Amino acid sequence: MSEFTSQAGPKPRQTGPEPLPTDPEPRPTGRLSRRLFLAGTGGALTTAALATPLAHAEPRRAALANGERVPALVIGTGYGGSVTALRLALAGVDVHMVEMGMAWDTPGPDGNIFANTTKPDYRSFWLRTRTKQPLSNFLGFPLDKDVPRHTGILDAEDFSGITVYQGRGVGGGSLVNGGMAVTPRRERFSAVLPSVDAEEMYGTYYPRANAGLGVTEVDPRWWESAECYQYARVGRKHAERSGFPFVFVPNVYDWEYMKQELAGSVPKSALVGEVLYGNNHGKKSLQKTYLAQAKATGRVAISPLHRVTSVTPAPAGTPGYTVLVEQLDTTGAVTATKSVTADRVFFAAGSVGTSKLLTRLKATGALPRLNDEIGKGWGDNGNVMCGRANHMWDATGKLQASMPTAGIDNWEAGGAFAEVAPLPTGIETYASFYLSITKNPHRAQFSWNAAAGRVDLDWQTAWKQPSIDAAKTIFDKINKKEGTIYRTDLFGLYKIWGDHLTYHPLGGAILNKATDNYGRLHGHPGLYVMDGALIPGNTSVNPFVTITALAERNIERIIADDL
Repeated sequence: MSEFTSQAGPKPRQTGPEPLPTDPEPRPTGRLSRRLFLAGTGGALTTAALATPLAHAEPRRAALANGERVPALVIGTGYGGSVTALRLALAGVDVHMVEMGMAWDTPGPDGNIFANTTKPDYRSFWLRTRTKQPLSNFLGFPLDKDVPRHTGILDAEDFSGITVYQGRGVGGGSLVNGGMAVTPRRERFSAVLPSVDAEEMYGTYYPRANAGLGVTEVDPRWWESAECYQYARVGRKHAERSGFPFVFVPNVYDWEYMKQELAGSVPKSALVGEVLYGNNHGKKSLQKTYLAQAKATGRVAISPLHRVTSVTPAPAGTPGYTVLVEQLDTTGAVTATKSVTADRVFFAAGSVGTSKLLTRLKATGALPRLNDEIGKGWGDNGNVMCGRANHMWDATGKLQASMPTAGIDNWEAGGAFAEVAPLPTGIETYASFYLSITKNPHRAQFSWNAAAGRVDLDWQTAWKQPSIDAAKTIFDKINKKEGTIYRTDLFGLYKIWGDHLTYHPLGGAILNKATDNYGRLHGHPGLYVMDGALIPGNTSVNPFVTITALAERNIERIIADDL
């Protein structure tokens, strides 16, 4: 068992959050009954799960209408937003979610919803005319290509000194990540969220999040012989020969499906490299877990291709907030502008989306009572990438599963945890590839650039050096032991380190600073932050399980106290 998961209790085997009660009471729109409260927050049902969608509830399908009033508006459909919507709905509250990206529920011309990683097309990138792939080069050749401008699934958002990769669509980052569902080691938690009770998180909310996300571990016996994980076994050999702990980590992929992929009995998904632009079959994204259950309550509606531009207090005498929303077409053009009123607004647009919006709303006077912590404490989770060129006798395999299963843990000694990542090119590369999460102390700040009419981030490229130094504590030693060298052809010409990006943006509206200790924004009752913006820059591992667990904790208290 992974040392990262053993801290959080028994292995979760469920594939969704707790079910609705079998004898639902009439649905109130105001105060909550105790039974509905317990259903919404988990109560004694912490580890129960739905096996099939609810048959008695029909999802609300109406798009957000101009002039509409909603009890709860959730901005974003990623981890924090999905938890929020489900728990509110189970507690009897009608919820409308707005999502800037597409619904991703309609197949393209090839019969698949998502594009293949090796063949980017119009579905791949958010409003770009040329791809901007994290690995920009291979064997001396550039990989990027021209594509039609479209509201594609992966946003490569450029700031000063860094590109932030984010999922765009219903399901947010769950659509485009590698599914590594890692609970941080308990002894590290106080450095991640110092104001949060670790006992509660590891006793209640991490188990609840893992159950809700459908987290499981790969069968180690199958893994030992599976052709598609030869690259990971080579990574293990090199790590252990240099004295580093090699740890298995859980994932949200359906391992039984992958076994069938390898046997050739189902359409291939992870085994044809699907990850960066979505996964068509085996991955349990939020569309299949939290969001599926939220919609099945009949209380949750989702409006894709809708972008929130303003949140202001409603006019005097009217409770709640006035929210302006732009409706987009697939070219990114605005086709309609809507004004709605929401009793409560939950910001869950991701660390960057939430932080940018709040920074602008504070600076322009739309929400003037937000405090001066807005926009601060942003970090990249210490992300840095590299590749190593192995010897001919250490082939990593032509067939590589796109869902990683393990990492190298040197956090205590060197400040780095390195995911042994795939390089699914379809050819033998004799290369090992890694995404490292490191103990990088640097934090950036978002600020409003009035002259340009945009929000800027003051990250500096040089701030990646601590991450490189931490990663080198692992890979310099492995290279010396194995007699190998770093690859220099993956991020440009003669460039070793992928130090220009992050997959794990965190911070910008820090818990217990920009908000209270449960995500309530200071100065404006009824406004909440529910996503990775709450976490100050680093989680020591892949962050989405922590984001999910924190959202479970916060919404439970909000339902109990505020509704």
